Amino acid sequence: MRMIWGLWRWRRNPLRRKTDIVEACAAMIAAALILLVAPAAGWASGSMAHGALVRAAHEQRAERHPRSATVLKVLPHPPIDSDPETASARDAHRRVLARWTGPDGSRHQGTLGAHPGADPGERFRVWTDDHGRPVGRPLDAATATTHAVLAGIGAAGATAVLVDGARRLVVWRLMRRRYAQWDIAWERAGQDWGRADADS
Repeated sequence: MRMIWGLWRWRRNPLRRKTDIVEACAAMIAAALILLVAPAAGWASGSMAHGALVRAAHEQRAERHPRSATVLKVLPHPPIDSDPETASARDAHRRVLARWTGPDGSRHQGTLGAHPGADPGERFRVWTDDHGRPVGRPLDAATATTHAVLAGIGAAGATAVLVDGARRLVVWRLMRRRYAQWDIAWERAGQDWGRADADS
């Protein structure tokens, strides 16, 4: 709103320069682009990301299968790490030697991550591919939607930053032009400008 009022105020001001009008117009165009184009870019990016993530989730659900694994032996914890993120990740899963059967009927045995309270003989769920190899859990709809929303917000923010960067570049060029015009005006004024009796 201040930009619109500023542009209106400069309409008939005798001190108004062309660069003032260009600067005010650049600000208004940038504001309009940020208010209209940035949300549209965010919506488009979020929609495309959501479609791609939903397709990936469907493919993963088709290729990954939940299987039941049996804990054979609880493996010792790795040495304590001073990094809190590594320590919390270590405490969230317990490494166990487990046995499971793949979707094709093949028997498998290996080291897996189980919940912290897993004991020998306990059963827990694992995800495997068609051949029984352990894979990550497939992407669910809620996670896909969250990632798509974040992608849309990022695209809208990036668009707003680019528009504002272009506006700042225009203002910077205008300021350089103003300084050059002031230097020319000072040179025309001559060395005697401002001294008493300089006109006589």
